[in-house]
Amino acid sequence: MNLKGLVLTLSAGVVVLTGCNNAGGESTSKEVVLKTKLDTVTYFMGMMTGSQLKEAFAMETYDEAIVAAGAKAGFEGDSASLFTKEEGGQIAQAYFQEMQAKKMEEKYGSAKAEGEAFLTQKEAEEGVISTGSGLLYKINVEGAGDKPGPTDKVTVHYTGKLMDGTVFDSSVQRGEPATFGLNQVIPGWTEGLQLMTPGSKYTFYIPHYLAYGEQGAGESIPPFSTLVFEVELISVAQN
Repeated sequence: MNLKGLVLTLSAGVVVLTGCNNAGGESTSKEVVLKTKLDTVTYFMGMMTGSQLKEAFAMETYDEAIVAAGAKAGFEGDSASLFTKEEGGQIAQAYFQEMQAKKMEEKYGSAKAEGEAFLTQKEAEEGVISTGSGLLYKINVEGAGDKPGPTDKVTVHYTGKLMDGTVFDSSVQRGEPATFGLNQVIPGWTEGLQLMTPGSKYTFYIPHYLAYGEQGAGESIPPFSTLVFEVELISVAQN
């Protein structure tokens, strides 16, 4: 049955389904009689399932016969199914994650390309160093002492900016330094701060995949954002 050709008429508890089922395009119909409250609720649940499927597959087409076969298998149990609910759930989850990633790429792909171009330009500037992971940094002031390890706590002052210079967070503006473990922050910070000694001031240029990735963070950091941080390492509390 073609969903676009589906006509529903409800009168006196009778639902008439009309659509094109055969190769010649001939119209066929089938009556569904709602005799009890349970029939009505069951019909409503089917409506909701169809509505959810329509929304879920907004960018895709799907085969109604396969939907019907899946519904029948659901009634009959896993023994009648092509796979278990757990296996199907994993497949569906991976599929919808892929769809979401595709939507994000289509919407914010330009930001990703702009970030890559920005980092390429920065890497060519004098004094900017690449770690090989994608992180770039510039030494503004070099301090002295022991560098932090990957799980040490540090106290820092920082200002975070987008590529266009927009400040999205700043301990300097708040007038209060931040203290945290290096295993509690974005990968670009975990890696970059281990290069610093107390008293150092560095600039980090962090690609999206070492920052907040494809999701971004709140309203201030869009997906695929390349970030710039001015960081001063004040002290290290080593474990």
